[in-house]
This record gives sequence, structure tokens and C-alpha cells, in this order.
Amino acid sequence: MTTFVKSVTLSANGVTMIPLEAAHEAGLKAAAADGELWQLRVTSVPEPEATADYINAALRAREAGERFALAVIEQTTGNVLGTTSYHDILPAVKRLEIGYTWYAKSAQRTHVNTTCKLLMLSHAFDVLNCHVVGWRTDNYNYASQRAIERLGAKKDGVIRGHHMRRDGTIRDTVMYSLRQGEWPEVRAHLNYLLSCYR
Repeated sequence: MTTFVKSVTLSANGVTMIPLEAAHEAGLKAAAADGELWQLRVTSVPEPEATADYINAALRAREAGERFALAVIEQTTGNVLGTTSYHDILPAVKRLEIGYTWYAKSAQRTHVNTTCKLLMLSHAFDVLNCHVVGWRTDNYNYASQRAIERLGAKKDGVIRGHHMRRDGTIRDTVMYSLRQGEWPEVRAHLNYLLSCYR
């Protein structure tokens, strides 16, 4: 099987993204503990005892060509800040999504997410030559929706009764996308946002 998303390391602004591996388990546990993120109803952050299973599931999905998970590392300390992924990868139509994204509470509302999205979008559009990059989120995850919209993505719609939450309830999923022709303006906007952090 030809892999569309290949192993890659992406770096900028003191942040490095590398392929997620089993060795990142302790770092991911520490990142999730910063804010007890697994308590949030509208995210998929693993409980501490489930972190190894979370990583193993990501590695199986990578092997199948369905998802490519990355660990987000702070360059100065080597600490794991969180994780994010390319997923729902469709090579035939050159489309993928960015998701499974979460960061330690102390890394939220900083330059980290904007940097990661700029790096991932640059790789998707400029290297992989994707036609479309998508996002999806829980209909009650308003913070995620604001973050996606802040990137410049367009809301495609809502899929009703789409996915099971960890608490057994069924969520509606809000879908967003960005097309290749929109990327130059979004890239300029993300670079502007990052300049505001300096």
C-alpha cells in the first residue's frame, strides 16, 4: 500500500511535531493531567490509564493509512504539549482532515495551536498538494468551533446523530473545510496572528 501521508517532522516558533510513538506515553499523560482534560465531555483526551491504548490505536490507524498522529513537543524543554493528527485520509481525491487535537491547559490560548495548524496546513497544501483539508468537532465544543473558524475554515454543515461520546450520548458533528484556493489568504492570516504573539 502506498502511504499518502509519510513520516514527517515539522518545526517552527519553538514547537516541533514528530510522529507519535509509544515512548510519548508519559509525556501525553502529563499533558492531559495539566487541566485534567479527560474530564471534558466534548473531547477524546484519554484517561491516564488509557493513554497506552490511545497511542496504540493511533499507531494501528497509521499502519492502515487512515490516520497519522503527531506529538507536539516544546523545543526548549522537550515536554510533550499534546497531540494532533491527519485523519480520514483520502488519497484518491487528495483530501484529509486535521483532528484528534488537544493540548495541555497551559499551552492553550498560546501560539502553539496556531503554529501547529500553520505547519500542518503548509504540509498538506504545499507538499501533499491536497485539494481540501477538513475539520470536525462536537456540536457542543464551542471552543473548538471558534478555533477552527479563527483559522479561516468554512462551515460545511452539521451531521446529525453522528458519533458516540465517551459518556454514551450521541453527538451531532459540525464539519468545516478549507480548499486549496483559499490557502494563500489563510496562510497570510495565520502568519499575522502569530506575529501578534511576539
